[in-house]
Amino acid sequence: MKTASALKVPHAVSRLRAERLARSAKPFLARGGIKGERCTGCRLVPSHCLCGVRPELATQSGMCLLMADIEPLKPSNTGWLIADVVPDTFAFGWARTELDPALQALLADPQWQAFVVFPGEFVAPERVVSEVPDMPAGQRPLFILLDATWPEARKMFRKSPYLNALPVLSLNPEQVSRYQLRRSKRDDHFCTSEVAAMCLALAGEAHAADTLKSYLDVYTHHYLQAKHQLPPHWDGPEHASLQGLKQG
Repeated sequence: MKTASALKVPHAVSRLRAERLARSAKPFLARGGIKGERCTGCRLVPSHCLCGVRPELATQSGMCLLMADIEPLKPSNTGWLIADVVPDTFAFGWARTELDPALQALLADPQWQAFVVFPGEFVAPERVVSEVPDMPAGQRPLFILLDATWPEARKMFRKSPYLNALPVLSLNPEQVSRYQLRRSKRDDHFCTSEVAAMCLALAGEAHAADTLKSYLDVYTHHYLQAKHQLPPHWDGPEHASLQGLKQG
């Protein structure tokens, strides 16, 4: 059953979305999406709002989302879900010609060991790691995710010289993507939320990883039910899984 939603401070992706909307010359209309009112907390139509079941976790890991221009505006963007679950999530709009001073400061912060998450086949072997090493005392892993389509992500990786000195975490997942809100021609392409869950698992945060995966399932269910003008199933398997993780 749906629970009441508490007021929450807008997270990094929400703030980036608001900044991007403020710069828009015309309203952004999500292709194929439902027009009209949306909840500001979860981006779904009010009848399918899931703010009341948003997980609250404490994680050791941080996430840094470098987002292509219109990604923060898309209702299907799953970086928003990462920011819902991982308290230390940072979000920046990517630009080829300039580096956000706040991003520069984040990368220089000694409390973080940053890893760029990207396929190792495109990177010099000496930069590639496949596991998250044990962190020294006082240091935490920060996973940099390029939140974009695959062609955009490759361009962002090539044209961001400030990432060149960082190790590249290359994921080797055995499963195929379960993401249903956008189509990809390849089963080994994962949405940003799925990638973040893999990073959390590699960092030893299995419960947070499972929670993020389950939360994506709940969001997908609500999104598709709204798209087809059907009510969400609050007692369905997606909600049962998320509730079980909350109680575990």
